[in-house]
Amino acid sequence: MRGIIFAFLGGACITLQGVANARISQDIGTWQAATITQLTGFLMALLILLFVRDGKKDGFKKVKPLYLLGGSFGAIVIFTEVTAIQMMGVTYTISALLIAQLFLTFLIDVRGWFGVKKLKLRVPHFIGIGMMIAGVVIMKF
Repeated sequence: MRGIIFAFLGGACITLQGVANARISQDIGTWQAATITQLTGFLMALLILLFVRDGKKDGFKKVKPLYLLGGSFGAIVIFTEVTAIQMMGVTYTISALLIAQLFLTFLIDVRGWFGVKKLKLRVPHFIGIGMMIAGVVIMKF
């Protein structure tokens, strides 16, 4: 249950961040908005880390260098989401974003990328993904 709550909270924050960034970018530019967002996100994470102090200090040395690129994806996420919101609105952008996430997570699960346990997806999974795609297409009209 806690996982679902965290997922909903994360999803809500992604949407709120996208809308706020779209608004900020209208005033100062998209890459400037991405820079501010990444900086404030870093500062917030650092502040939380200083208070929570979970994890291990030497754990940074164990992270594969390829995985360290994960943070750089944030800049791309911000730029593309802000641009899409400005072009087609929040609802359609977030819907398309969710479908893209589902498609990529489907590949990650099926192929076991990044050390994730391979999952065998069944017909209901494909039906659910198809229904989401159909929903976005219907919503566009």
